[in-house]
Amino acid sequence: MTDYNLWDYSVWEFVMTLTILLTGMLVANAMIRLIKPLRNLLIPGSVLGGFLLLGVFSAYKAATGSALVHATTLELLTYHGLGLGCTAVALKTDKKSERKHAQRDIFNSSLVTTSTYIVQALCGLGVTFALSFVLLNVWPASGMLVPMGFGQGPGQAYNWGHTYEMSWGFTNGTSYGLTVASIGFIACSIGGVLYLNMMRLRKNSKVTCRVEDEDCEEITLEEVTGPREVPMSDSLDKLTVEMALVFITYAIAYGITMVLSNLCDRSGMELLISTVKPLLWGFNFIFAALGGIITKKFLAFFGKRNIIQKDYVNNMFMDRISGLFYDIMIAASIAAINLSAFKEQSFIIPLLVSCTVATIATYIYVDHVTKLLFPDYSEESFLSLYGMLTGVVGTGIILLRQIDPKLETPASTNLIFQTLWACLTGFPLLLLMGFVPRSITWVMIALGIFAVMFFVFYGWIRLAAKKVARDR
Repeated sequence: MTDYNLWDYSVWEFVMTLTILLTGMLVANAMIRLIKPLRNLLIPGSVLGGFLLLGVFSAYKAATGSALVHATTLELLTYHGLGLGCTAVALKTDKKSERKHAQRDIFNSSLVTTSTYIVQALCGLGVTFALSFVLLNVWPASGMLVPMGFGQGPGQAYNWGHTYEMSWGFTNGTSYGLTVASIGFIACSIGGVLYLNMMRLRKNSKVTCRVEDEDCEEITLEEVTGPREVPMSDSLDKLTVEMALVFITYAIAYGITMVLSNLCDRSGMELLISTVKPLLWGFNFIFAALGGIITKKFLAFFGKRNIIQKDYVNNMFMDRISGLFYDIMIAASIAAINLSAFKEQSFIIPLLVSCTVATIATYIYVDHVTKLLFPDYSEESFLSLYGMLTGVVGTGIILLRQIDPKLETPASTNLIFQTLWACLTGFPLLLLMGFVPRSITWVMIALGIFAVMFFVFYGWIRLAAKKVARDR
């Protein structure tokens, strides 16, 4: 016997949540096409749809006292939308990874990522440390949640906010961390739209198609179905095959993460259980990219031996699948924005000041270093990295698609595959997360370490930039 009825809302909740998200994006898309001043702002449809739904959800809750959509459902859609979108991008069979200097650019992207984490930590921690001498109710170490909420996204903001609340007495720390992540999404949208409009004002051809509503994307028959590819409609529809590859690959990523997570549990080490394990699950997109590599190697291995006689991965379909999941992820993440920390009067000033300073510093710094390291595609690199460093990988891809709809530049590959390097080079920062809240002394020590790290990484970037200039 079943323990539910078909008319129970729980049977329909997931479908209805997706319907609401997709409807919000359709309304936003219609507004962008019909309202020219809005179209001129170059706001991505998923971003505008997310903010429209945020307004609807807030109004509904204010009027009824209950939520129209459960926050947990939106958070899970955000989490898996990111992982599935990255899986589809990682499965693409393009030749970006085989181009000259591909690995160099991926590593240079990780230098930008790690050094920006440090900039955000300096801004966040420096502001709250200074404010703690002026406002007695400011927790000095709260600024450490800025690089977690901005650079790492809602997952790590929640993890560390909760840890600070439970282990170190930061009252309402969980809410504070989630609010920082929410402000990060707002900073991502504002900064990205500002940059796109500055490109438009400079008459940059990469954005003129969007403004003039021209058909910039020409799809050839070969892109839809190549000579060795699965037919459009066989015993299985071609879209079914592509979706199957994405979900199988994502399941491989889940298996890898589960094995590593169990090893952390079996170790009995507090550092691995409380710090590394949450990082593993929070970085699901890294293992999604790794799963994509494994799947492609598997297909190539059996393809060379003529066991697999068809090319199963189609780039155009993977672009569309990743676009779908990223759009859902962005709309869901913005619609789920939680600004509850603003209910705490003591949080308002440190939140606003630290996040504003971090946003401005991130924008200026990423713009500067992407011009140094990626002179041939600096705009694409800025939008992808700034979007990721104020949100998540998916927000970077969404901004990138505004000027690179087919993801033809190396920016998307750099964004996804730089993460492993960034985890290694940024690990000292993650370790300090557990020490900073212990005392004022540790706050000052951390600020000193971050200052030294920044100069080391910026010097490294300058040396890398000289090599890039020589190789052009």
